Amino acid sequence: MIVVTGATGNVGRALVTRLVADGRAVRALTRAPETAGLPDKAEVVRFRPDDPAPLFTGATKLFLYVQGAGGRLPELLDAARTAGVRHVVLLSSGIVQEGADETHPIHVMHATAERQIRDSGLAWTFLRPNAFATNALQWAPQIRVGDTVRGVFAGMLTAPIHEDDIAAVAERALLDDGHEGAVHRLTGPAATTNTDQIAAIGQAVGRELTFVEVAPEEAAPLFPGTPPAFLQGLLKTFAATVGVPPEITTTVEEITGSPARTFGQWATDHAADFRP
Repeated sequence: MIVVTGATGNVGRALVTRLVADGRAVRALTRAPETAGLPDKAEVVRFRPDDPAPLFTGATKLFLYVQGAGGRLPELLDAARTAGVRHVVLLSSGIVQEGADETHPIHVMHATAERQIRDSGLAWTFLRPNAFATNALQWAPQIRVGDTVRGVFAGMLTAPIHEDDIAAVAERALLDDGHEGAVHRLTGPAATTNTDQIAAIGQAVGRELTFVEVAPEEAAPLFPGTPPAFLQGLLKTFAATVGVPPEITTTVEEITGSPARTFGQWATDHAADFRP
């Protein structure tokens, strides 16, 4: 049995779908099973961080999404180990690397999780993706109602990765030998700017879209609900990518046998998300 936390998130949902298709026993944890919409053959269970022990009965492996741990990761890991889980695959972040700003909120969150997992006694694999292609969904509300997209840093360079490519690597890390103790850095296959991404989405939906750059100090309305300190960390990270070629790895292909998909492919896969 493989337990998947964050099962209704972009990566978790793709992973559950893959594992079920491969005939694996999957227990998908979510706070709202009644609206999860996961494959019928998945065992969909309500996530109860205050009573984690029953979540892991009969399980041997765990896919972990930090935000899906309910802020109680040590207790969750202890319950998993006690129940018989032996290997955890963590969806970490590419920001965790040598020379990184260790005060950045995203770094703090994921580096702390990695440390707690190392200390848990469980075998582990860390997936450290850089930019997610799904970050482009932040523009969907604007694209549904018009052809102009307002955002920060038109020239920021990233190599966005398709969520299903992350899920494909997670699947292999859970099922194949040789991934224990490994750190896999994951990216898409090519650098794109925000302007490039808007153009690719426009092509996918059959419209000509324009990206209009907004000054960072005016960006708060574009990130509703984001705490100010967290937003400042994000903007600092974004600013540092302008004109700087991003890290590009071939890890997806090396592990799965298939090359990472381009942002254009992702946009085609998600065209319906951008249509009215």
